[in-house]
Amino acid sequence: MLEGFVERVFPVPALALGASFALCAQAIAQEKAAPAAKKTAGAKKPGHVIVSPADIKWGDAPPVFQPGAKMAVLQGDPGKPGLFTIRLKGPDGYKVEAHWHPTAEQLTVISGTFYLGTGDKLDETKGTAMESGAFATMPAKMHHFAWMKGDTEVQVHGMGPFQLIYVNAADDPSKAKK
Repeated sequence: MLEGFVERVFPVPALALGASFALCAQAIAQEKAAPAAKKTAGAKKPGHVIVSPADIKWGDAPPVFQPGAKMAVLQGDPGKPGLFTIRLKGPDGYKVEAHWHPTAEQLTVISGTFYLGTGDKLDETKGTAMESGAFATMPAKMHHFAWMKGDTEVQVHGMGPFQLIYVNAADDPSKAKK
């Protein structure tokens, strides 16, 4: 399910992934392979999957995100064509500099406050506060930025392949000199 995901979605060397994201991918793959009996009652059709919050396997977000974020893949393979669903959570003050995606993005706030703005540079005077339950959609190639107030979790879904491309290449943490 996740084999090669990070390399395709976030064009960085595989060695830059870190052990925790690899463990996250392994745990998700093991969960997918678990017997159907472990799935929540009522899952009768093949392919029907219910993921409870306790079953979500978190790992460090790929290096294209600033350190401190966690990520989980709930559905699909974001690096391949087709439907995907991921969750991203970050601590108070976490920021994602101005970026865009080649495909449309849909986002739902699960908890905390997620600020979303449009433009070529992160500007905290131009974002909209989104509380738990709020939804946003951005068309392909729309330049946007975000930050979090309080511990915040969001769910992102769309059609892959999913990529995050910074408006200013210098903002890309995966390209930072070490």
